[in-house]
Amino acid sequence: MFNKIKDDIRTYFSNGPKKIVFVSVLVALCATLGVLMNMEKSVNIVVDGKETSVMTYKSNVADILNKNNVVLGPKDIVEPDLQSNVKTGDTIKIRKAMSVQLTVGNDVKTILTAANTVGDMLSQEKITLGKEDKISVPQQTEIKDGDKISITRVSTKVEKKLQPIDFVTEVKKDNSLKNGTRKVVQEGKAGQREINEKVIYENGKIVSREVVNQAIIQQPTKKVIAMGTLQEQAAQPQRLSRGGSINHSKVYRMRATAYTESYNDTGKRPGDSDFGITASGTRVRRNANGYSTVAVDPRIIPLGTKLYVEGYGYAIAEDTGGAIKGNKIDLYFNSDSQVSNWGVRYVNVYIVN
Repeated sequence: MFNKIKDDIRTYFSNGPKKIVFVSVLVALCATLGVLMNMEKSVNIVVDGKETSVMTYKSNVADILNKNNVVLGPKDIVEPDLQSNVKTGDTIKIRKAMSVQLTVGNDVKTILTAANTVGDMLSQEKITLGKEDKISVPQQTEIKDGDKISITRVSTKVEKKLQPIDFVTEVKKDNSLKNGTRKVVQEGKAGQREINEKVIYENGKIVSREVVNQAIIQQPTKKVIAMGTLQEQAAQPQRLSRGGSINHSKVYRMRATAYTESYNDTGKRPGDSDFGITASGTRVRRNANGYSTVAVDPRIIPLGTKLYVEGYGYAIAEDTGGAIKGNKIDLYFNSDSQVSNWGVRYVNVYIVN
């Protein structure tokens, strides 16, 4: 039977036209097979350094990866890109994105990145560093899966503040005031100092302060207190040198000077309406056997007070003077020679009852 089939085929193709058709079909099949064989290519796929060679009829990178079941993440890096075409012998490189914990200031987040270095990752994430900012690792550091990277935001400010300057209190002895008496002569006032500080913040919190400069913009005013030192003697009858005694209520130890009604002593000339007139409106007088005129500080001895001045005699406090302050007394005399003879003395002055 086989011989019969072989004879039938030989008889069929022995006809000229049929033989031509057969040969043409055979040539076309061979040509198609050759083209298909030439279209198949060898491509290398490298994923994170691991290389695999594949045979494929595809040229598009995306098609080749899809055909070979290579799944890409949203941040994986592919070179050349997915839209490119490759030829036999080419290599497709894939860097898979890694998980990195990134802290920027007080913000902590986990990101996926396929960047090679920390610097590349910051650039991809559009994170810029200020000139004072700190980063936990150098920017050239290669990234590994699970890395923790932190950025500290640093800022420096110069801040101005005002600081009060305490005033001091000065206590002065005042022999015009009774012993133990305190009187405020001048109220104290605090001053003010301006201070400029360099303040460094890290992630919004102050980490250091440093005084850059400071200046006093208002000096403090000291408080002045007068402390009385005037000792009052117990009221005792004072025996006079010629006999008898002085009935008095108080006695002061005073600095006694002398004056006349002259222009040099009073600033008034004869002919002036108030020449020889005291602050009480009376006329000055020196009466060795009665009451003479003396000038006092009315804060210590009120005007009109009757006195006995040791070495001078009885007097009435009728006048005042610019230099008579505190426990000072100025005694009236009729002549410059009497003033010179008196000079300056320290005497007891008695308040006569």
